[in-house]
Amino acid sequence: MNTATDATRVLDAVDDLCETMLDDLCSLLRVPSVSGTDAENDAQQHMSRLLDQGGLDVDLWQIDLPAISAHPNFPGMEVDRSEAWGLVGRLPGTDAHPGRTLMLNGHIDVVPTGDHEAWSDAPFGATVRDGRLFGRGACDMKAGLIAAHWAVQAIRASGVTLRGDLLVASVQGEEDGGLGTFATLQRGWTADACIIPEPTRLDIVPANSGALTFRLRVHGQATHAAQRASGVSAIDKFVLVLAALQRLETRRHETVDPLIERWDLAHPLSIGTVTAGDWPSTVPDLLVAEGRFGVAIGEPIEQAKAEFEIAVAEACESDAWLRSHPVEVEWWGGQFASGRLPHDSDLIERVRAAHAIGSEQRPLEVYGAPYGSDLRLLTGLGGIPTLQYGPGDVVDAHSPSEHVVLDDVIVTARTLALVALDICGVADS
Repeated sequence: MNTATDATRVLDAVDDLCETMLDDLCSLLRVPSVSGTDAENDAQQHMSRLLDQGGLDVDLWQIDLPAISAHPNFPGMEVDRSEAWGLVGRLPGTDAHPGRTLMLNGHIDVVPTGDHEAWSDAPFGATVRDGRLFGRGACDMKAGLIAAHWAVQAIRASGVTLRGDLLVASVQGEEDGGLGTFATLQRGWTADACIIPEPTRLDIVPANSGALTFRLRVHGQATHAAQRASGVSAIDKFVLVLAALQRLETRRHETVDPLIERWDLAHPLSIGTVTAGDWPSTVPDLLVAEGRFGVAIGEPIEQAKAEFEIAVAEACESDAWLRSHPVEVEWWGGQFASGRLPHDSDLIERVRAAHAIGSEQRPLEVYGAPYGSDLRLLTGLGGIPTLQYGPGDVVDAHSPSEHVVLDDVIVTARTLALVALDICGVADS
């Protein structure tokens, strides 16, 4: 076994497969796999065909949604699904001298496109321009998923045989809670280490804040708008609650984990939707607001919820109307705990070393991210040391200019392939 020669063969194979990799990425991007749509399932079937054609052992199964959503540890779901599928492709290692198993985990669902007029390119057109690929899901995170797939294909094409298993897990429902990864763990799939090729600008993200989806119901008293003073506007009362929540967010950022202090808001509180009233000339008697509440790294979910609920209760106590008509707090949808790579893991060093070779010494940074991801399920429920490393910048995710730099997709594939050689081990020839 010559480790340097094996690495060279695999890297050459990645470079040789670049054109095919781009074709596969564009074809996957053209499937409009918005969370909860039929196309989300279509994309999973499409990915299954790619894995099968790539010679992997494919486990494709229909997820029992009623059973899994009733599990006490189910991470939540914000959209209705009539069906969903789990998918794992396995490149088996040798049986004679088994090595460690590496999982590459990526989600296939994407968020809605929003206002099409805001897009310069068709959201699902897979437009290539100036070395970039544009479209919904290009950055978050089909480019990373395809890079993982072609890292495996490069190892196969190189003729190098791994000692341990190499897995590609394609998951649904990451954007709204983590259904797919949870189902994959419940299926029994596990590994000694995992990399999620989410958009990190080719930096290493070993920790995430959490995010809890909430719903507030603020009650008022309806009356004719001409007699506004005789009613109580739910909108006016919500303004009081919103101010209290803004003060809460400020207090919760007085001290943050050093790993995540680079961000202006390490675990933000944000209102995403507000609905109130049913007639312009009627004082609204109900306002419903939905949003996400950031969870600090290492903070228990129940502790975060309690702090939020106390802030809402104190706001109600300060107002005569709200004291007798308190705001209702409901926790629903995605419930993302925070997550962190175990301190005793050497995965950062292994990925850093592979990146140095795969990127030809491009610098990288290590930091935490202010959003929830499947990392917390893999490290927490699965006990699998996990970090994020992949192409694209999260600032471009969910935006009408979503794109990924194609050279970064290639670097990701090169790096993931080298990490696989390192962690899984190379069999004696």
